[in-house]
Amino acid sequence: MRFRCAGTEATRAASLALSHVIEASGLTLSLIGPLGAGKTAFVKGMAEGLGIDPAGVSSPTFVIANQYEGPDGRRLAHVDLYRLETASELDDVGFLDMLEPGGIVAVEWGDRLPEALPRDRLELRVERETGAEESRSFSASATGRGSQRVLDAWQSRLREASEQNLPRAHPGLVLERPETG
Repeated sequence: MRFRCAGTEATRAASLALSHVIEASGLTLSLIGPLGAGKTAFVKGMAEGLGIDPAGVSSPTFVIANQYEGPDGRRLAHVDLYRLETASELDDVGFLDMLEPGGIVAVEWGDRLPEALPRDRLELRVERETGAEESRSFSASATGRGSQRVLDAWQSRLREASEQNLPRAHPGLVLERPETG
């Protein structure tokens, strides 16, 4: 699935939509993109969708991991692999415990240590669009059955909101149609 967001509100709308379709079994989300691409902004939107104050969500670059709990008891772990060299360094922050069923784990720089991540995960590539300060392009793919169900539900929710012009849709959010041959 590919989509573009023209501004932070559109990114927020996309991440809110994702947070609303995550199954009870949880999700690992690998966020891949350059510095300043909007990875943390995306996690803030997910947090908001889970009932967590997004103002309290910050990039865990120096602490490696932050954990938040929503009002319904669902946990969001926000992990940053930017400064890590080996997967064994994740043991020090209790990464395996964060992967418990029902948990949501958002991993920035997931492409640095893909072997440390669960096989079944949603990968989200984020790129800044040239010439537009707040515009981002996103490409999402699933690596297993559980993440594929979430991706399908997320895509459906975004498409539905876009087609029906629902209030939760943002005009700066554009879902790209798959090419048909």
